[in-house]
Amino acid sequence: MSVSRAIATVGGKLPKGWVDLWRQIGILIGVDVIYELGRGIADTSRPEAIHNGQQVIDFERSLHSLFEPSLQSFFLPAHWTIDLANQLYLNAQFSVAIGFLVWLYIFRNEHYNFVRNMFVVAMCLALFGYIGFPTAPPRMFPEQGFVDTITDFSGVNHDSALAKIFINPYAAVPSMHCAFALMIGGSGFLVCRRWWAKALWAFWPILIVWVVIVTGNHYWVDWVLGWMVAVAAAVVASRLLARVRPEVWAFRPRGAREIEA
Repeated sequence: MSVSRAIATVGGKLPKGWVDLWRQIGILIGVDVIYELGRGIADTSRPEAIHNGQQVIDFERSLHSLFEPSLQSFFLPAHWTIDLANQLYLNAQFSVAIGFLVWLYIFRNEHYNFVRNMFVVAMCLALFGYIGFPTAPPRMFPEQGFVDTITDFSGVNHDSALAKIFINPYAAVPSMHCAFALMIGGSGFLVCRRWWAKALWAFWPILIVWVVIVTGNHYWVDWVLGWMVAVAAAVVASRLLARVRPEVWAFRPRGAREIEA
């Protein structure tokens, strides 16, 4: 009886009850499974990925914009900054994305469906890049001056079976670290009302750009393409999907009540 009462009490505090919560969890798990399967296709294309990675390097060099090795060299002597970047790269995307969605679902539920849809669209768009243009990240080109900071400083082997569960070595284009950071940062900036919360969320995408470059996991091209994916996902979610069900899929449904952050 006490367990049933506790479940009922918690369910009563959820914005739309237990049924909707489990529905949302199922949607996210289903989309993530499809996303990971699609990313896994790129993992079988090492020669092509190396070739494509070299093409990105050659493209940046042709624009005289291959600054990533110099940026790494600047921060490498300060080991604490590299440790911070490594930890953020390995952990922040999953923990911050999940934490943000949980917070949004509970405290800003009127905006949750829009952000969820935006995430789903972005993941689908990213698959076109991973499958059509598998790309080796900068860290696989030490001869070009890049350093694999995660392996060299954190002792994490990218090629280990455990690491490959979470990291696809040839899914550099686009950078979904940057895409998710922009979608989360932009959404957080819009739904929060306190200046310090807005400032933190506005800074988050910039911080992640620094993280992915200084760890040798992405080129600046990946960052730009990641942000383009995020913007395209926001447009699709707001201009197309929101029109299908404006009462639940729009970012600011009519009559939605803003809660102070």
